[in-house]
Amino acid sequence: MILVVDVGNTRIKAAVFEGATLFEIFVFSKMELQKNIENILEKFQNVTDLVISSVGDVEKQSFLDFKKVLKVHFISHEDSFPFHNCYATPKTLGIDRMVLASGATIQFPKQNRLVIDAGTCITYDFIDEKDNYLGGAIAPGLRLRYEALHNYTAKLPLLSFQSPEDFIGNSTSESIHSGVVNGFVYEIDGFIDEYKARYPNFIIILTGGDTDFLAKRLKNTIFANSNFLLESLNQTFQYKIKND
Repeated sequence: MILVVDVGNTRIKAAVFEGATLFEIFVFSKMELQKNIENILEKFQNVTDLVISSVGDVEKQSFLDFKKVLKVHFISHEDSFPFHNCYATPKTLGIDRMVLASGATIQFPKQNRLVIDAGTCITYDFIDEKDNYLGGAIAPGLRLRYEALHNYTAKLPLLSFQSPEDFIGNSTSESIHSGVVNGFVYEIDGFIDEYKARYPNFIIILTGGDTDFLAKRLKNTIFANSNFLLESLNQTFQYKIKND
């Protein structure tokens, strides 16, 4: 059994796999890392490998402490991936984006793929039908947009995101919700339309913490899977074992 851990900007997600079978998903804060991994290992005592993808600020030593009982693997740029990295600055490409591209390449062969990860930031990653990773885009996520309006103005309140009642906001709060949420959705649909105009045989994969909120609001047909990064992390590790 394998325990995969994704360290994001705001939280940690983990999952236990045996082969392709997903047993359970866990979500916790960075402060609770040690305790939660210990609890997972107590529950799943057949786990032999700990696989980490990290873009957050958790010290490696927090994971290396488990080397006494597990094999610990950090996914890095030096690992084997099932795509050709055409990024102009390949060493700066986030490991999370590489893992998502890897999962898309493995799960959806021989087609153009756009992976949209809607979390703290929203990232767009494109892999063509010949398995070339071409790049994408990075933009603020929903939470960052609400925070930016509050932090960089004198009087706008900090709101939690919710669906606007109408695209015409009739109060300050409703205007903020309309601007943030509708602007976010229009941006995503606009990016998708640009890719579809250039590339046929196309699949769109939506993942990340805001997946469920966004999936019902996009006009384009998408494959929505909030756990796609964890699944991709497991698949990337399986690929690494076979190809390293």
